[in-house]
Amino acid sequence: MAIDMLAHANHTLPDAYRNFTSEELDQKITAAKKTLGKDLVILGHHYQRDDVIQFADFRGDSLKLARIGAEQKEAKYIVFCGVHFMAETADTLATEEQTVVLPDLRAGCSMADMADIAEVEEAWEEIQKQFGDTVIPVTYVNSTAAIKAFVGKHGGTTCTSSNAVQVLEWAFAQKKRILFLPDQHLGRNTAYQMGIPLENMVIWAPNEGEFQDVKGNLEDAQMILWKGHCSVHQKFTVDQIKGIRERDPDMKIIVHPECNFDVVQAADQAGSTDYIIKAIEAAPPGTRWAIGTEVNLVQRLAQEHPDQHIVLLSTTMCPCLTMNRIDRPHLAWVLDQIVAGNPINQIKVDEETAHWSKVALDQMLAIS
Repeated sequence: MAIDMLAHANHTLPDAYRNFTSEELDQKITAAKKTLGKDLVILGHHYQRDDVIQFADFRGDSLKLARIGAEQKEAKYIVFCGVHFMAETADTLATEEQTVVLPDLRAGCSMADMADIAEVEEAWEEIQKQFGDTVIPVTYVNSTAAIKAFVGKHGGTTCTSSNAVQVLEWAFAQKKRILFLPDQHLGRNTAYQMGIPLENMVIWAPNEGEFQDVKGNLEDAQMILWKGHCSVHQKFTVDQIKGIRERDPDMKIIVHPECNFDVVQAADQAGSTDYIIKAIEAAPPGTRWAIGTEVNLVQRLAQEHPDQHIVLLSTTMCPCLTMNRIDRPHLAWVLDQIVAGNPINQIKVDEETAHWSKVALDQMLAIS
């Protein structure tokens, strides 16, 4: 399952774009948008920096944006201000007439990169030897197109942090066990929420090629968790929660389920990005929140809800560094190239990978 080399032919940002003033960059982006009109749609992920997301026609999570992009039938160009796997999903769902562009191809995702397709295929062979035909693969949408395609090819599906419970319920109705990729924390937190004990969960460690964290009989395992994680959400700790509670007992703590198990258990609430946003929107004035998720989103929520006291759970900044590689110089540059008829940094998923990836995505949409 190869990804078209267009996705890897990164171009170097010309120095001129680094030297433009803030005002000049805003003017160039605005002018390009006006010139392209309905031929262009810009998608901005919730974790994107404010100076970029201000130009987004739509904002949301990765799957929502990919679906929105495909729905903009008049748009010939989908510029995805997110990370690589998100643009792959957008291309998978887009029409043949649409071109997906990622402003900076270095904008990857450390979690998605932790599940390499070669390692997953090797792991699948070992897991089949151990458990036979009792395992169904499920991947978080925060994964590469190749992993989504692998899951689709083996009868599995994808999930989001919003519909993970529904998807796992469906998966357990198919097979006795689930191989959950690539985020161990979302898999563990969701399964525990469903009543599966921690003793019935094990980790597959690809680097060592072995099962780890086996608390009981391996044959009792229901969840096989890929040893992957989000580098941002991994930074939140129980000590941070304890510190908040000591300093401000009235503050509510809400975290993303990509945080580790102990953090999710210690928080008042846990849920997807959309869940967190809606919880803040529904909260009465004067409420106080410490939020455990990406800092750009937390700061934006604080700005949009000045009647509430909103802070980042961590005392240090927790940005998604790869997401932050999408900046105004890169956005202005790729838009100028589209205007010039020379679109660069295209993301193109090969036909077979796109087919099986879409099978996995369609199965999820049918479930939820």
